[in-house]
Amino acid sequence: MIESVNGEAAEARGSSPISNAIAVLRCFSVDEPLIGVTDIAARVGLHKSSVSRILATLESEGLVERDEPTRRYRLGLGLIAVAGPLLADLDERRVAYPVLRELTERTGETSALLKWNGQEAVSVEQIPSPHQVKHTTTLGTRYSTAVSASVQVFLAAEQPERARALLRAGTVALAETDDAGLEAFARRLAEVSQRGYALNYGETSVEEVGVSAPVFDHRGDVVAAVLISAPRFRISPEHLQVLGEACAQAARDITRRLGGSPVAAAAS
Repeated sequence: MIESVNGEAAEARGSSPISNAIAVLRCFSVDEPLIGVTDIAARVGLHKSSVSRILATLESEGLVERDEPTRRYRLGLGLIAVAGPLLADLDERRVAYPVLRELTERTGETSALLKWNGQEAVSVEQIPSPHQVKHTTTLGTRYSTAVSASVQVFLAAEQPERARALLRAGTVALAETDDAGLEAFARRLAEVSQRGYALNYGETSVEEVGVSAPVFDHRGDVVAAVLISAPRFRISPEHLQVLGEACAQAARDITRRLGGSPVAAAAS
């Protein structure tokens, strides 16, 4: 809870400096890469002076940069150095890159690779569409809406009890979480598993279409998802199936590169 002290918002007690710094970093997004001190302070519930000190420390480490014309901040290149070892260790990302590049060349739409963190699908690689009008899935983009194509893929791979718990708790957002809604969504996930790819035809955004397919490792576990995202005006319902099949084929190619068996995975 935030109370007023001398006309200024008082900081919530018990927050550690590290937690506050992380909260500040999470204010930045693909849609809003530049943010000012006042906006950050309002979002994280800290004094502007505290936010300024945090930003100064982050800037000294290269984790944020100040845009001099606007005096606002953006994420810094130092974050790449921090994330570099993790990204380098993602075999799925390394082997998927040439497949994604070929997929984008073949379909003309943005392709991406996503990983599951237990409650969100996170983009770890992307090949943007060559079209001027396109939908992108830049590195770090997170999806936590149940009808997102990549989230459907990962939920379909979860134990039914685990998937239901995520939906009931609202960790993964679903419009209808009563028994009937959960049962209907469970049937949808079963269809995803049977078909081999998931569809999102303007459900999370009326302007966007997404198709996604699972990538399996040598144990037969889903370790990633391939995603194609495109503007809805360019994709008819008939063409959606074409994209879905192309996405599923790309996921099978990556599966093979990881030592997995697409045939065995589909039968499991």
